[in-house]
Amino acid sequence: MRSGKLVTWIDRYIFRQLTLALVAVTGGLTALIWLTQSLRFVELVVNRGLSMTVFVRLTSLLIPSFVAVILPITTYVVIQFVYQRLNGDRELTVIRAAGVSPIGMARPALVLALLAMACGYILNLWVVPTTLASFRQYQWDIRNRMAAFLLQEGVFTPISDNLTVYVRSRDADGTLRGILVEDDRDKTARATILAETGRLNEGENGPRALLFNGSRQELDHKTGRLNMLTFDQNELDLGEKATDNGVRPPDMSEAPVQELLDPRFAHDQDRGKWVAEGHKRLSGPLSTLSFALIALVAVVSGAFRRHGGVVRSLVAVAVVVGLLAFGLAINNLAARNNDLVPLMWLQAVLPGLVCLWLLVVPDWLAQRSYAGRIVA
Repeated sequence: MRSGKLVTWIDRYIFRQLTLALVAVTGGLTALIWLTQSLRFVELVVNRGLSMTVFVRLTSLLIPSFVAVILPITTYVVIQFVYQRLNGDRELTVIRAAGVSPIGMARPALVLALLAMACGYILNLWVVPTTLASFRQYQWDIRNRMAAFLLQEGVFTPISDNLTVYVRSRDADGTLRGILVEDDRDKTARATILAETGRLNEGENGPRALLFNGSRQELDHKTGRLNMLTFDQNELDLGEKATDNGVRPPDMSEAPVQELLDPRFAHDQDRGKWVAEGHKRLSGPLSTLSFALIALVAVVSGAFRRHGGVVRSLVAVAVVVGLLAFGLAINNLAARNNDLVPLMWLQAVLPGLVCLWLLVVPDWLAQRSYAGRIVA
């Protein structure tokens, strides 16, 4: 077998193992995260009567965001594991004896890392913002358009973060009895509303409750005085706050990168968060390549040991964990102070450049030294 064909066969052999392992590990870990996160929405099915179709559709929209977060980690884990196993089975020793350099042995992993990085950019720039926008819109529709569906007898139902409704009982014709509403949407005038009966109607911007024979109690925060108003009939909007045209206000997680970095979007108080989120999406996938290079330095560089470089592997794990922790801290700090944004790029790029130097330069120097001895 010619050397060129041998190298091609080795590349395909290693690349196939890496690809299968990456798909399996990423898929399994994504399923586990989806299962744990979807438990938050099980109550909608068990206690509030939503269909299983709604549950699956709602939670499946979160899957791309899970993949985008874990892909750099699973890429590192797979490369580290597969190459460590090849080293333990002496396969890397045979490959090196065939004249393949460390960078040549790392080539399949680098190709996989580049493909994973490209997938990360596709997810971060297009897929995740789209699916999160659909998720939040669907969730908003459930809360605002299906409030009557969510209300359960004898249960304090959180319609939103600032609105809770209690209904003692519900008649067959839809009449609600024994109604209590805790309305904290206006922080300066938090209200508690009691009503004997009521009905839910569909409004222009969401459900509205028509209440009969009740009272509205508000605490004046300036004077500490309790104000109470009794009514025969009152109408209360149960929908979340929306824009003037009734459209749900956007969140930065669903905004495209060009809007995140454009000062015309977002409020002044959120400007720093939007900018940091934009740079996070652009720099984050680069860590996939950096983590892959860290794993490769641990398993293919330096002298080969009979039982593998356990110490180097442990050091690589510690470095990756440290970079993940540092990245979380920098992301939070950069959201408060955009002057720290360059550190986000440094955290994503610098480890990869250092590891690439460790892979290429020592081997290049060794080849030059060997060639010099032959000439001499």
